[in-house]
Amino acid sequence: MSISVKNLTFAYGLHEVLHDLTFDIPDGTLVNVLGPNGVGKSTLFRCILGLNRDHQGEVLVNGKDLKRLSIRERAKEVSYIPQSHAPVYDYEVLDVVLMATGSDLKPLTNPGCEQRKRAYAALKHIGIQEFAHRPYMQISGGEQQLVLIARALAQNARTIVMDEPTSALDYGNTVRVLSCVRQLAREGLSIIQSTHNPDHAFLYADKTLVLRDGRVDAYGAPADVITSELISGLYSVDVEVNSLYGDKVRVCVPVHEVEQIQEGNRKEGN
Repeated sequence: MSISVKNLTFAYGLHEVLHDLTFDIPDGTLVNVLGPNGVGKSTLFRCILGLNRDHQGEVLVNGKDLKRLSIRERAKEVSYIPQSHAPVYDYEVLDVVLMATGSDLKPLTNPGCEQRKRAYAALKHIGIQEFAHRPYMQISGGEQQLVLIARALAQNARTIVMDEPTSALDYGNTVRVLSCVRQLAREGLSIIQSTHNPDHAFLYADKTLVLRDGRVDAYGAPADVITSELISGLYSVDVEVNSLYGDKVRVCVPVHEVEQIQEGNRKEGN
């Protein structure tokens, strides 16, 4: 298992945020984490990354307890793509990706030829090698997110954690980023990412982990886990789950909005 979580409990002071979470993520699996704001998604990610070290229970990544490893050792096991990234200096894209190879460098040494080749290869793997010498802050938000994925790839970690990777992207870039992430999972990487859009889970994820009140409410294939009742209960919005293309795709439709459209059409007809 790439990620193994057993009886994970975490509290900020007296406020318990995660309550006895248990789940496994196999190698080569893309998992979408669903749940409203405040249920502990980011806290869970910090525990998986080894940043919240005073949790109860067990969190293993590739069989290792990251909170017992050094930062350099952790970087060889798991990479992290934050929700937003605001650099203070306009590095070239290649240099942004090159930073991920630091775990292979000895202190006080400069990045060598092999690291630069790996960084460029990561950009080429994602299909954005033409950005290599462009200023990072002068490309679009979607392009920046693809660069961060390339940087995670250059880190050579088998596991990637992504916190709402498409929250600020337009539709086209959202599709490109999620398609790229899904392909990386097909190539053997294990990826866990949070989202507020259940349709993303239907289209791209192998499994969906649902958090409610800091607990695992459901975990499994999106088609088995995501139901009208579950989404309505999570987000307090009445929805229907409909299937398209012979049930190859499912979508969540807000019932109230459809009723409003139908009512408006009836009034116009009168």
